[in-house]
Amino acid sequence: MSTATLSGSSLDSLAERLRGTIVTPEHDHYHDTRKVYNGMIDKRPAFFVMCTDVADVIAAVNYGREQGISIAVRGGGHNGGGLGLCDDGMVIDLSGIKFVRVDPSDNTVRVGGGNLWGEVDHATHPFGLAVPAGIISSTGVGGLTLGGGVGHLSRKYGLTIDNLLEADMVLADGSCVTVDAERHADLFWAIRGGGGNFGIVTSFKFQAHYQPTVIAGPTFWPIERTEEIMAWYDDSIHAAPDDLNGFVATMVVPGPPFPAELHGKPVCGIVWCYTGAEADFEELFAPVRGLEPIFEHVGEMPYPAVQCLFDPMLPHGLQWYWRGDFFNEITEGARREHRTFGCKIPTALSQMHLYPISGAAGRVSPDATAWAYRDARYAGVVVGIDPDPGNAGTITDWCKDYWNALHPHSSGGAYSNFMMDEGQERIRASYRHNYDRLVTVKRKYDPENLFRVNQNIRP
Repeated sequence: MSTATLSGSSLDSLAERLRGTIVTPEHDHYHDTRKVYNGMIDKRPAFFVMCTDVADVIAAVNYGREQGISIAVRGGGHNGGGLGLCDDGMVIDLSGIKFVRVDPSDNTVRVGGGNLWGEVDHATHPFGLAVPAGIISSTGVGGLTLGGGVGHLSRKYGLTIDNLLEADMVLADGSCVTVDAERHADLFWAIRGGGGNFGIVTSFKFQAHYQPTVIAGPTFWPIERTEEIMAWYDDSIHAAPDDLNGFVATMVVPGPPFPAELHGKPVCGIVWCYTGAEADFEELFAPVRGLEPIFEHVGEMPYPAVQCLFDPMLPHGLQWYWRGDFFNEITEGARREHRTFGCKIPTALSQMHLYPISGAAGRVSPDATAWAYRDARYAGVVVGIDPDPGNAGTITDWCKDYWNALHPHSSGGAYSNFMMDEGQERIRASYRHNYDRLVTVKRKYDPENLFRVNQNIRP
């Protein structure tokens, strides 16, 4: 049955099974409901199921399967390609399933499938705890976790999936299971990096770590020094203690609070996050200062503060286009391209990031989780960003050109959370040796590919 032929009585029967609500195009708030983080996304679902509990998710999954309609699952709505929405289908929205329970007896945290990372940080910080996540506090817990989870704490504590202990899931047949290292171990392996292919996660249990504060902040150098700074960074970051993390960027300096003389200037930057003893930091950081940055603002702050550093610059609704790749090294040719494209960043918010994969994140076996690129040194992403829809073409072209120039220097695949809708060949490249095993798990738990609006593993 197509969504166009769904009857009112059919939706009424679904509504009777829900505590949450159904939003259709006839509702006044439909257009607000379909907005996601990326303002470039303009998908028009047939309806939304706004879930408030696991029973709502089960009812929605059963309805979608029985009706044969497309199903998208939306948590935080941050997916770059808009894969939390679908045209003409049903969106199962998890934003009403929110709770954070901290257990200080073993430093674990249980989190709802609709939570955002800022909400997790708010709950864990009073206990001095942190769960490794990304770099934007409004990111959804579900999407970031299922894709892998690269961020400020990766070198110290590993990826987000390395700190996932357990998950509750609704499967394609409507059943609800708990997965961990012993229960449905194959499914637990697959969801740690395999995305939303295998079911809908309604709660996560994470291992948290005592990390009330960090020493963090940015350093900038003129864009003309990009090749020099990246060469030094490539040589030093992986040899540094696990306590030191820093991702390198080409970007434009925004306005306040940065000095007026730097506003609008393209720079090569590194955003640092240090988790170790304050007494050791000055000696460790001395080589960075020896490179004479034109700007440095690195100091002690609560961990949630570093998670919010980029939030004011990157609110909901901006135009986004991004492309990613893994890299084994920052080659001489890649450094040259970073300088070239860093000199012609088209808008004030567009940028490139390289996140290190070493320390704790790099010591996990490449087949221990579905996240296959443990042997890569970096997860890179180029993002074209601007508030003006009229600049969508400009930022997209710059991003594609930058990515095309870098791709020959890459490892071949990409971190799935840094991908748009790029086709099956790219998905295979991004899961490489783990792809066939993911297919086996997919065939077992979702043989009809009910959950296919994602970076899809085809059964």
